[in-house]
Amino acid sequence: MKPRHIPALFLALALTTAGSSHGQVTGSQLPDFGDSSGSLISPAQEREFGAMFMRSIRAQTTLVNDPHTVNYVRQLGDRLVTYSDTPGYPFTFFVVQDPSVNAFAGPGGYIGIHTGLILTAENESELAGVMAHEIAHVTQRHLLRAYESASQMSLPTAAAMIAAVLLGAATDPGAGMAAASAVQAGNIQRQLNFTRANEKEADRIGIQTLGRSGIDPFGMPAFFERLHQSTRLYGNNVPEFLLTHPVTSDRIAESVQRAEELGRGKERNTLEFDLIKARLDVMLADSPRTSADKYQKLFKQQPHNVATKYGLALASMLNGDRATGKKLLNQLMAEDPDRIIYRTTLANLEMENDQTTAALKLFRDTLALYPGDLATGQYYTAALIQAGQADKARKQVLTMLKKPEAHTMTNYELWAKASSISGPQWETRQATAEVYYLAGNLPLAIDQLEQAMKMDGMSQYVRARIQARLEEFKRELLEQKEE
Repeated sequence: MKPRHIPALFLALALTTAGSSHGQVTGSQLPDFGDSSGSLISPAQEREFGAMFMRSIRAQTTLVNDPHTVNYVRQLGDRLVTYSDTPGYPFTFFVVQDPSVNAFAGPGGYIGIHTGLILTAENESELAGVMAHEIAHVTQRHLLRAYESASQMSLPTAAAMIAAVLLGAATDPGAGMAAASAVQAGNIQRQLNFTRANEKEADRIGIQTLGRSGIDPFGMPAFFERLHQSTRLYGNNVPEFLLTHPVTSDRIAESVQRAEELGRGKERNTLEFDLIKARLDVMLADSPRTSADKYQKLFKQQPHNVATKYGLALASMLNGDRATGKKLLNQLMAEDPDRIIYRTTLANLEMENDQTTAALKLFRDTLALYPGDLATGQYYTAALIQAGQADKARKQVLTMLKKPEAHTMTNYELWAKASSISGPQWETRQATAEVYYLAGNLPLAIDQLEQAMKMDGMSQYVRARIQARLEEFKRELLEQKEE
């Protein structure tokens, strides 16, 4: 479900498809994933296959690209990876707009978190527990052997099928699976169902990661226990996570024992988790009115709950009651003036109130406090475009794009929009090509770069970069046609 009646600037960066751009795979056949002799694909090949997998994910589902939600999940994931067995592995964390309680690990370290999981978790340690479990599946190389059954397919077919299976869309002929047989999908599904030994190992390694990172290790067994106990209430609608990660009483007991060995005293929850959870809840509501009514009732029950107050402020803002939203946000900022999520929400509200000067100043001041913050940078760029300052917007987004984690569809779209107004025009083609590429539409991406190459005025260096990217796209398209 998509939010309705959300102000234009807010909606522009709220719920859209998104992801990171990475390298590409050469060769139309998948490399050998793994066999009894222990032969595994190289890390570079794994990352390249992961990039293809991620493009298939974008083509088959809607990803959340709310800057604050994406930043929060990425930062939590990065924190866990830092304390994992392979802290240098290039993980990518993304959020799937899906109410089911689920998470999954894909090739190349791509970890998908469903919105339903975030909204169901009661605290940050529970969410972190599931994420640490998925990270462990990657670091312990469980995935490579699971993908062995796909090794005889061409790369695009295998990537699309694995993406569809992990999204639970393998039986949907409209979900990018038309070219795949039910038998193939079934074979991959069986391979992706980790063994009991894999699950226990992921629990053990994941709990160690939680403990090392300073997060309560009991978060993982607590969440598993709650899901396990709730199965009697679900009937046939068992949470997706339990279908792909079966939880037994013995497994829960073992995870509790391992958590006890590390002890309590770790961080169980953060205000940031509660704020993100409230934010998602408001944004994914059936309507702004429904959300506003809900948070008004909650606020009467718990007027001192900060996340509830923020939820009411956001819901009021989206429901058109900007005065209430601004009043509550000012109260929150008076108590916690440097919190990014309050500052950017208020700045966006000021933009909606045509207080452009105040809004842009608040964005600038926030970036001065937190240089390089991507959420603030994205909102600031959008606000600059809206304010008629496209050249400043272009410079801002180009600064952000120097960071690999900023290579998202949203930022490329902002770059395309800003350069279409300020110039140079070939940058518009460059940026649009990357948008199409991340969306999985190579023909249109190629067309955009070919148009860029016909334009005059670019430096020899820029022309060489565009030409190289064009050749990469053409090579990949040829591989797809040869499957």
